[in-house]
Amino acid sequence: MSKRAKSILSIVVLAFAGVLIWLGKKNQDNIITYETEKPFKTNIVRKTVATGKVIPLEEIEIKPQITGIINKIYLLEGANVKKGDLIATVRVVPNEQSLISAKGRVNNIKLRVENAKISYDRNKQLFNKGVLAASEFEQIELTYNQAKQDLINAQNDYKIIKSGSSGVGLANTDIRAQISGTILEIPIKEGDQVIQSNNFNAGTTIASIADMNKMIFEGKVDESEVSKLVKGTNIEVSLGAIEEKKFPAKLNFIAPKGTEEGGAVQFKIKANITLDDTYFVRANYSANADIVLEKQDSVLCIKEALLRFDKKTEKPYVEVKTDDNKFEKRELELGISDGVNIMVKSGINASDELKVWNKAKKDNNEDEEK
Repeated sequence: MSKRAKSILSIVVLAFAGVLIWLGKKNQDNIITYETEKPFKTNIVRKTVATGKVIPLEEIEIKPQITGIINKIYLLEGANVKKGDLIATVRVVPNEQSLISAKGRVNNIKLRVENAKISYDRNKQLFNKGVLAASEFEQIELTYNQAKQDLINAQNDYKIIKSGSSGVGLANTDIRAQISGTILEIPIKEGDQVIQSNNFNAGTTIASIADMNKMIFEGKVDESEVSKLVKGTNIEVSLGAIEEKKFPAKLNFIAPKGTEEGGAVQFKIKANITLDDTYFVRANYSANADIVLEKQDSVLCIKEALLRFDKKTEKPYVEVKTDDNKFEKRELELGISDGVNIMVKSGINASDELKVWNKAKKDNNEDEEK
């Protein structure tokens, strides 16, 4: 072999060796080393948040017993009242037709009374002389007494229609507190016309009163979570108007029937709130209630980010390290989740090392960037 041929062969061999070395280094760089994490034990709490408001446990609306015009208002909104305190008075504006009718009824009954009295006086003389039987006289006396009572009733009706009061007991024109508490609202003002409550009209609200020392949370939960709620459960209520303070409460009502809102069925819940004297809680504050649905103490857990789901079976699984950069697939039986960590019932143990997905070795990433 000539020197020229030897020289060409040496160059080819060296070039081939260089290519092999370059390919080997490149393949080595492409090997991804995954980080691993181990399962751990912790407490898992699954919660739901119910949105709603804080309202008084007892709230009533005061309505007039007679139609008229507000004459005077004695108290303001926010005032503390006791049962029976005078809130306002109503000036009666009688209906002319009713007034004339009542007056006519009084006059008619007066005529009956006068006639019954004449009959009574005449027959009493006959009874005293022994001419009239006792049974007949008793019937005449009864008719006379009934006429007198009818006259009293008609006169009282006339007074009520005319002035709102018969003069016996409390006047219908006085609007008084029916319970002790705080006046939440007085939606009327002096001079407004008010209507009494009847079968065809709810009547005009003069004032609303509530006991502000007894407050409840009223909110709604989704149908997917209502089955897990239990009466008597302790919950925490946070108010939008009072930051960094949570009030303890106890769930005492879960609606048996839901209502559809925005395509989802919602169920009303109520809970008694334990108030703090440091804070004044006003009616209709917006509030959120943290409700514990499930809780597991000291159970084996993993981060939800480590989970994968089989494309065919949709079963959850992780990959467990078996050797250097080698992993095997393990299907899991899962429990409750708090959104970050999830409980593992079976499939792995505490000593297993689990693949952390999409995290390559730091050195390789730096080389790629260069």
